[in-house]
Amino acid sequence: MILETARLTLREATAQDGPFILDLLNAPGFIQGIGDRGVRTLDQARDYIDTRMVGSYRDHGFGMWVVAAKGEGEPAGLCGLVRRDVLPHVDLGYAFLEPWWGRGYAQEAAAAVLAHARNVLGLTTVAAIVNLDNAASRRVLEKVGFRFIDVRHLDGWDQPSAYYCA
Repeated sequence: MILETARLTLREATAQDGPFILDLLNAPGFIQGIGDRGVRTLDQARDYIDTRMVGSYRDHGFGMWVVAAKGEGEPAGLCGLVRRDVLPHVDLGYAFLEPWWGRGYAQEAAAAVLAHARNVLGLTTVAAIVNLDNAASRRVLEKVGFRFIDVRHLDGWDQPSAYYCA
């Protein structure tokens, strides 16, 4: 386990999370709000975990962590830190399966990850990017202390993104 909050645990992903990652990456909200990762099979999901997620843990000491509600056991979403070449700072990201929306889990997980970034990893600035029309995610960022900086057209992204920093 990496982090624990009053209601959540955050841990590193493993190959056993393949079915969850496959579901999350193919959820309509993920594809619309974040993008299509092209992961369509369980083997591709496990490869995604190994190369993208475990690779980030190994290379950076952080990454996207699996979020579960205490007492539930099953993964609800992801929240963590990503190092992207197109941004000047490490950025905070999150995504949850739709049955878990509206419970405050994204805000709780994001606040914990931001505190971890500052207090454990020593990051003084953390960025976040979100689709301009994703009002719910923008509210989450603002509630945990991010402030809107500007709109950016990032290489490799189809549409402009709202850029935040905390």
